[in-house]
Amino acid sequence: MLLLHTSDWHIGRQFHGISLLEDQAIVLEQIIAIARDRKVDAVLVAGDIYDRSVPPAGAVALLDNVFDRICSGLEIPVILISGNHDGPERLSFGSRQLAGSGLYICGSLADTPQPIILEDRYGPVAFYGIPYTDPATVRNLFSVAVSTHEEALSFILSKVKENHTSGHRSVVLSHVFLDGGETSESERPLSIGGLDQVSADHFSFFNYAALGHLHGRQHKGTQTIRYSGSILKYSFSEEHHQKGITLVDMDEKGICSLEHVLLTPKRDMRVLEGTLENLLERGKSDLYNEDYLLIRLTDTHAILDIMSKLREVYPNVLHLERPGLMGTGNQPSLHRDHLKRGEMSMFRDFFKQISGEELNPEQAAIVEETMEMIHGEEEA
Repeated sequence: MLLLHTSDWHIGRQFHGISLLEDQAIVLEQIIAIARDRKVDAVLVAGDIYDRSVPPAGAVALLDNVFDRICSGLEIPVILISGNHDGPERLSFGSRQLAGSGLYICGSLADTPQPIILEDRYGPVAFYGIPYTDPATVRNLFSVAVSTHEEALSFILSKVKENHTSGHRSVVLSHVFLDGGETSESERPLSIGGLDQVSADHFSFFNYAALGHLHGRQHKGTQTIRYSGSILKYSFSEEHHQKGITLVDMDEKGICSLEHVLLTPKRDMRVLEGTLENLLERGKSDLYNEDYLLIRLTDTHAILDIMSKLREVYPNVLHLERPGLMGTGNQPSLHRDHLKRGEMSMFRDFFKQISGEELNPEQAAIVEETMEMIHGEEEA
């Protein structure tokens, strides 16, 4: 049985005020093509389908189109679970009726986890969808004393194992934070103080664990306890990630061979560093100048209207950092006396850009007197 494992679509996400819906539609089109061309038997989506519990209309329309083309057009079943960003009740609407069309939605935790059974030429495979669930939900649903995600997951999976038919190959979908997993800046914490982390050992029972939540492609414990990663870069900390999906080829004994298939975004997410002059020159010949960019400007003098200048060659500059103005470039704050000494130099640069002339001694004396007066009032 050939499975396509994906997760963390975050449809409807905005990044620095820019909608990523167009970018998401492009990579989702590629996922549909992979499912078609590789003739997969099922598509698994391990949570965070939407970016928020009440998604915008455009996000809902995009998801509806994607699932219609996979389930109805290609006749490939889709199994998905809700993540911590999703609204489980809204995501689950119509799930019992949709299951008849091959769309299996595990939005809210059931009191008795029931497998979704799909068959290949070797027999049945049981799929268990475990949606994101916090300890409080497990306590209320099952009246058990659990206080951490580790305890909650252990209890839920114990019920799954009790009901599992011996001899059936099995796959679990779960939206969790595995202990020791590599995080990114774009992930919303599930809890604080490490109480959200769970052991990979819980998933060793299954032939394959399709995980979601962490945005970087990775595995823990064994190769088959795996995060496929998000479909796009959602923070500059993910600059070096290779986004894609995981193809899982399961044989008659449940042994899985894995393949990572890359997705190609319309715009990459990159960090560029250098002087303004260097970056403007580089941008003229940059074939990927429409990428989403964080710019670290190394110039140590004041510059007027930096963003407008940069966006003439890089239209999607989203964030600007000025480590050159901080002296060492790494310290978040400067000593007040150091800052005072730098103010005069910055004003000289500013004055020259405005007037085209150097500050003369008389003007400099007036500026220094004014600065001293301002700092005197601040310290009073």
